[in-house]
Amino acid sequence: MAQMRAPYAYHALLQRERAPDVRATIYEAIGRAATGQPDDEVVLLRGLRDDRRSVRIGAARGLESYFRLGGETRRPAGITLTLLTSTFLVTEDATFRQLALLTLNRARHAPPELVQAALADRRPEVRRLIAREAPAAAAGDSSPMVRYEAVRFAPRCADVVPFIADPDDGVALAAIEALGRRTGCDASAAAPLVRTGRSWRLRAAALVWAAMDSTEALVAIRRMADDTVWQARVAAATAARRLGDAATLARLVRDANPNVIIAALTQPDDAVRSLRSDHAGLVLASAVLLRNRGVALQPHLPRIAAAFARLTADGSMTNRDPRVALLTLIGTTSDTVTTALLREALADRDPAIALQAAKILSARSGSRVVPITTTLPIPPIPPAAFIAALAGAQARITMRGLGTMTVSLLTEDAPVTVGVFAQLAESGQYDGLTFHRIVPNFVIQGGSPGADEYDGRTREFMRDELGLARNARGTIGISTRGRDTGDGQIYFNLVDNVRLDRDYTVMATMVSGFEVMDRVQEGDVIERIEIVRAAPVPAPPARRGRRR
Repeated sequence: MAQMRAPYAYHALLQRERAPDVRATIYEAIGRAATGQPDDEVVLLRGLRDDRRSVRIGAARGLESYFRLGGETRRPAGITLTLLTSTFLVTEDATFRQLALLTLNRARHAPPELVQAALADRRPEVRRLIAREAPAAAAGDSSPMVRYEAVRFAPRCADVVPFIADPDDGVALAAIEALGRRTGCDASAAAPLVRTGRSWRLRAAALVWAAMDSTEALVAIRRMADDTVWQARVAAATAARRLGDAATLARLVRDANPNVIIAALTQPDDAVRSLRSDHAGLVLASAVLLRNRGVALQPHLPRIAAAFARLTADGSMTNRDPRVALLTLIGTTSDTVTTALLREALADRDPAIALQAAKILSARSGSRVVPITTTLPIPPIPPAAFIAALAGAQARITMRGLGTMTVSLLTEDAPVTVGVFAQLAESGQYDGLTFHRIVPNFVIQGGSPGADEYDGRTREFMRDELGLARNARGTIGISTRGRDTGDGQIYFNLVDNVRLDRDYTVMATMVSGFEVMDRVQEGDVIERIEIVRAAPVPAPPARRGRRR
C-alpha cells in the first residue's frame, strides 16, 4: 500500500501489532506512503526510541523516506534532529548511522560532535556521508569513496587540483570534470593529462574539460579522433563541438560506432541519414536534433515514417524511446500523409505508442481521439523447472583484465528476473558487452548491446519484482526507464542506495569481488557470465519394510 502511496490508518496498525519486524515495516510504510498526516513525524519518533534494532531501523527508514519524498517543504522538527543525532552518537550500527546522516544532511544539521563521530567511523560508507561538512578531512581519507565526496564538496578550486593525480581513476576523473565545470576554476592544471594521463579515460576527460590553447587543443582533438577506443573518439567529438572543429565533426559523424556519431551529430542532414540506423540511441538522438533545430520536416517525412515503420516491424518493445521520439517529430507537422500511420499506431501493442498517436490525432482533428487499448501479451518467461533449478545458484562475472565477481542469485526474491538473467548469461548474450554508465558512489551499469541507455538486452520489457531485497552495496538490480520497463541491462550498487529501495528489482548480491566492482570504469568489458547451480540435495535412502 505504501508503494502505491495509498492512504491508510497505518498508525492504528501499530497499536495492536507486537512483532518487531512487522512494526519496523509499518514504520517504513508510514514514511514511504508520504501522506503527510500531521502526526506522522511524531509516530516515527516513537519507533526511533524503541530498544529493538529492527524497529529502530524501520523508523529510521521511515524518517528518511518521509523527508526525502516530502520535498523541500517538509522539514524535520528540532526534536527529530536532536534524537537522530543523539542516537547516532550512541550506536555503532552502520545501517542506522547511514539512514540518520541521510536525513540530517537533507536538513543541513551537523553539530561538531556528529561530524567528529562520523569521521571517526571505521566504515567508509558512513564517512562519505559527512564529507560535505568536513571536505578537508575527507581529502586525506584512505577510501576513494570518501575522497570522491571531498572533490564534490571542496570549497575552493585549489582544493580540487591535487585530486587530478589521485591514484583512483574515479576520483581523478571527478576532479578533472570539477575543474572544467566550476565557474572561475583554472582548468589548465589538467591540460598535461591529455598527453600523459595513465589511461585513455584520463586523457579523454582532460581533452573535454581542460583549458588549452586553441591550436594545442585542435592538435589533441585530431589525434584522439584516431584512437582505436571508440569512447576516446566520443571525447574527441565532444571537444570538437566545443571548439567548433567542423572538419573533425564531419569525419566522426561517419564513424563506425553509433555512439561516436551521436557525439558528433550537429547537422540535420546527418540526422536524417542516421534515421536508417538500428541503434536505438542514434535514432533517438537524430529525432531530437531534428525537432530542436526546427528543421522543415516536409521533405524528410518519408524517411521519418520509414524509420518508425522499420522499428515497429522489428517487434521489439524495448525500442519504445526512439519510436516515441519519431512519433513526436511527426506530430510537429500537420501533413495528412502521416495520418494513416498514426491511425495504425492507435492500436500499437505498446500503450505508450498508442497514447502518443492519440494525442497527435486529437490535436490535428480538434476532437478527442482515444487509443485502441488491447491486452498486452504476457511475454514468455523461463519455465518453472528452469527457475526452480536456480535455487541457491551463483553467477561468476568475469571482467576482462580486472578479475571475477561472484554473486548469489536471489531466486526467492525475483524468480522470473533471475530466470531471464540466467538464460541471457548462459546463451552468451552478455559476453563482450561493456559497462557504459559509471556514477561513483552510486551505480555502475552495463549489459547494453548498444553501450547506452536505450538499446536493451531483451526485446520485451521485464516486469518489476519488488521484494524485500535492498539496494545494498554489492547487490545487482535491473535498470529501467520507468515502471515495468526492464530490458536486461544490469546495475551494481556501489553503496547502500536507500532511495532505490522498493522501486527497482534486486536480483543478486555480492559474495566476493567487491574490489573488482570498485575498479570498473567506462568501457570495461564483461568477458563472460557463468551460472553455477547448487549441487542437488541427494534424496534420502528408501526405507525398507520389516520382513515378516
